Amino acid sequence: MSLFVTQGIMRIACVCLLLLSATVLSQNVNERYRKFIEQHINGKMSVNRCDEEIGLRRISKTNSNECKETNTFIRATTNIVKSICGLAGAPYERNGQLTRSLQPFDIVVCTLRNQGARQPRCQYRGQSRTRIIAIKCEQGFPVHFDGDIVHLDH
Repeated sequence: MSLFVTQGIMRIACVCLLLLSATVLSQNVNERYRKFIEQHINGKMSVNRCDEEIGLRRISKTNSNECKETNTFIRATTNIVKSICGLAGAPYERNGQLTRSLQPFDIVVCTLRNQGARQPRCQYRGQSRTRIIAIKCEQGFPVHFDGDIVHLDH
């Protein structure tokens, strides 16, 4: 085989590898975005529905049936929250590369009342707040809720 043919085959292999990597990364982001939506977005959430929503959505500590200490629901649509990863957000450094919303959001913070409990016995106390929120974005999609911000850093 000539050097020219070998180089051509290597280029094709590299292009195929890059396309495959991009596809895998894109699928991973899509899965993380779907999980973010399931765990954190509910436009009609109320402080009295924490137990029900967390149970229905099977939200727990990662890879266990232990009750999650806190879970925050954002009262907005997926498109409005997604816009934080674009023009409706600004870089926010804390625990890695994050983005903060430019506008406050109505949120419901559900805090576990019965520490150490396991599903389905999780009992939460809901609290309504209006806060700037900090999220992690990947490829223009929110994939992690980091927290709410009481006072903006100047």
